[in-house]
Amino acid sequence: MTIRGVDLDVSGRTRGRSCPERTCVGCRKRAAKHDLLRVTAVEGVCVPDPRGTLPGRGAHLHPEPGCLDLALRRRAFLRAFRLQGTLDTAALERYVGALPVAGHP
Repeated sequence: MTIRGVDLDVSGRTRGRSCPERTCVGCRKRAAKHDLLRVTAVEGVCVPDPRGTLPGRGAHLHPEPGCLDLALRRRAFLRAFRLQGTLDTAALERYVGALPVAGHP
């Protein structure tokens, strides 16, 4: 039930809004969508999509070198994009390497 724009449950208490979760293709841990970097494949190249607006299938990744390394070793991007062959990940590696390191567990 909604009263004046506030979501209420049947007891009258306010409810917290649910946050979409995604799984990192590197470490396989679930996290809030806004904490992960969306990556898409464009013509055989892994492209970072920080705004989440590029078309096509996306894979989500913690924007950290460790998770990127795990994803590359496991060939997780090929599975996530349902592709075969190889992907050029140089642009993604430059992007993740240029980001400040966050406190990911």
